Amino acid sequence: MAGFQQVKVMRSLQVGLTGAVATKITQIRIYSQAIAPTSVAANTVAAQTFTVTGLATTDKVLVNPGVATIGVAGAYVSAANTLSVIFVNPTAAAIDPASSTWTIIAFRS
Repeated sequence: MAGFQQVKVMRSLQVGLTGAVATKITQIRIYSQAIAPTSVAANTVAAQTFTVTGLATTDKVLVNPGVATIGVAGAYVSAANTLSVIFVNPTAAAIDPASSTWTIIAFRS
């Protein structure tokens, strides 16, 4: 049939070398979530948790805060439906981060 193309459906994406060190990503989910951090004391690194329905403890996450008001050192899923964000405040005064809508990208493997 002219113009027909065969499409191969991928059930997962493999990252890394073939074999034991390869990681198969089976799902990527993008969440848009209202996050309201509490105040972070001066010269402090502090983890805070937020409910994000659908996250699993096996997910690896990337976060994009809605506003730039404080440093984010990392994020992980600490329990089902729970995002833990590690905030950094290197200043001499407490920072009260603004509430905003964050984008959370979860990779499931």
